[in-house]
Amino acid sequence: MINFDENDFLERGSYIYDRKNKLIEMADAVCKKGFSNIFFSSVGGSQAMMDPFKTMIEEMSDIPVYSVLSSTLVYTGCKQLNKDSVVFMSSKSGDTKETVRAAEYIKKIGCTIISAVGKDNSPLEALSDYCFVYGDGRPQELIMYILVGRILMNKGYFDSFPKFLDELKNLPQVLCDVRVQADNQAKEYCQKYCNEPYNIWIASGNLWPVCYAYAMCVLEESQWIRTKSVSSPEFFHGTLELVEKDVCCTLLIGEGKTREIDLRVKDFIEEYSDKANVFDTKDYPYVGISDEFRDILSPVVINAILQRISKNMEVITNHSLEIRRYYRKVKY
Repeated sequence: MINFDENDFLERGSYIYDRKNKLIEMADAVCKKGFSNIFFSSVGGSQAMMDPFKTMIEEMSDIPVYSVLSSTLVYTGCKQLNKDSVVFMSSKSGDTKETVRAAEYIKKIGCTIISAVGKDNSPLEALSDYCFVYGDGRPQELIMYILVGRILMNKGYFDSFPKFLDELKNLPQVLCDVRVQADNQAKEYCQKYCNEPYNIWIASGNLWPVCYAYAMCVLEESQWIRTKSVSSPEFFHGTLELVEKDVCCTLLIGEGKTREIDLRVKDFIEEYSDKANVFDTKDYPYVGISDEFRDILSPVVINAILQRISKNMEVITNHSLEIRRYYRKVKY
């Protein structure tokens, strides 16, 4: 497998889990203080990484929860945001302009900010009440699984969290195995479709943010591939009319409550496109993790599959994932 070091990956995977007690202490402190609602606010891929946890909270509890882009929040505000709000924020660099501006705005209101950042001593860390610096630790989602899961348990919505937490120790190996299993399909996908002039990517439920982010932040930003992303529930209300025999359509399927809608899309694109592709988390074993947690973990599993597309794509296209024309290159 190109661009993959199994030992390094497993080491990065253990970094966050080995520090789970710090995350539990953060969650417990937030619950002890009390809160009125929960917000997720960042931009780009960092926002998309957190948005599946909004779905998790919505489906498991009646806690008021909101997702607001930081770049929007600083202009529009949000009346639901108050001094008793808990706001999750994330930034790989810790200095993303829009996220830092939003954190400054949120801080003035008196909210509690919990952040996940990739670098020490960043502006976002300085503005946060609680901050977890993950450095080279992966996956970032593991931070949120522990924080959000513990909060839900403390509030009486996730009694099986102790079991979930224990089984999360197996997640790095699961994600490693997923990468190995997915690599051939990912490589074949890249070889066939890396030069497509137009692509449609589709998903639903907790996989929709992953799909949206992958289309925008990887295919468009990192590979300059023109891509349309659409959710499965909305696919049949517009985008279906752009499906033709020579249009590349890629569907991500998870194991949640909206799977039935995804399967309708699958039937449609396989009938009307000769370039239909499906990546389904159900095809992958989660060794050491109970079936009851498969839906919750679908986003991070599908991300593992997509990362094999990314790593193969940059080699086949001879276009590094790090190349940018405009992002952090010019004034905008």
